[in-house]
Amino acid sequence: MLELENITVKVKDSDKEILKDFSLSIGEGEVHAIMGPNGTGKSTLAKVIMGHYKYEIVSGKLFFYSDDITHISVDERAKKGIFLGMQDPTEIEGVTNSEFLRTALKEVTGEKTNLYTFIQEVEAGMKELKLSDTMLHRFLNKGFSGGEKKKNEILQLKMLKPKFIILDEIDSGLDVDSLKIVSENMNAYLKENPTASLLMITHYPRILEYIHPDYVHIMQNGKIEKTGDILLARSVEKDGYHSINVIDKEDIYE
Repeated sequence: MLELENITVKVKDSDKEILKDFSLSIGEGEVHAIMGPNGTGKSTLAKVIMGHYKYEIVSGKLFFYSDDITHISVDERAKKGIFLGMQDPTEIEGVTNSEFLRTALKEVTGEKTNLYTFIQEVEAGMKELKLSDTMLHRFLNKGFSGGEKKKNEILQLKMLKPKFIILDEIDSGLDVDSLKIVSENMNAYLKENPTASLLMITHYPRILEYIHPDYVHIMQNGKIEKTGDILLARSVEKDGYHSINVIDKEDIYE
């Protein structure tokens, strides 16, 4: 589904490289987790896949279902079915949650959503996420708690139904109950959409006990240094990143 082929990325209008000859392949229906210490490029990776304007791909290519999307715009990527659940969702005063969701849905599908159908779907999603009905009429993320913002990101993906989902530290700011609710909704979405794929970026393996990854990648200095399964994540939690023995890239992508 998604292929990052030897990409090197820098901050636009600077010489600062964040990702260096980075490669990753994600197939349909797969769940991948990226872990690593602060400042290693995890969130940059998420933004680069989504097409953030602050980053420039110096070399390498990015493919989605074999289509070269290296230089296409954010909205074109979204229309292809790529979704980013942000680490710190943007607040937009003057635009209600309802208005935002209906507009996004129309832009992605290219069709005007029936109001009755929209209300039914969004109310069902909010109930599953245990969100208050009032959130639909509040300005987007304005005054939302950290947990409400993250649940709202999951509500958006439930409505937009993307093929490829990136969750950038969706677990940060969530208490135990909210983490369980978010994870249950994410697992339900993947079950209902078996070809959808997920890339989770996280510091801690706690969420991986709820949303089970097929692959866990340890990222350091702008590269993937080791790949394993949930046992690798548990090892990091127990002994820290310094305990990871770096292996050759040829071994990572066997």
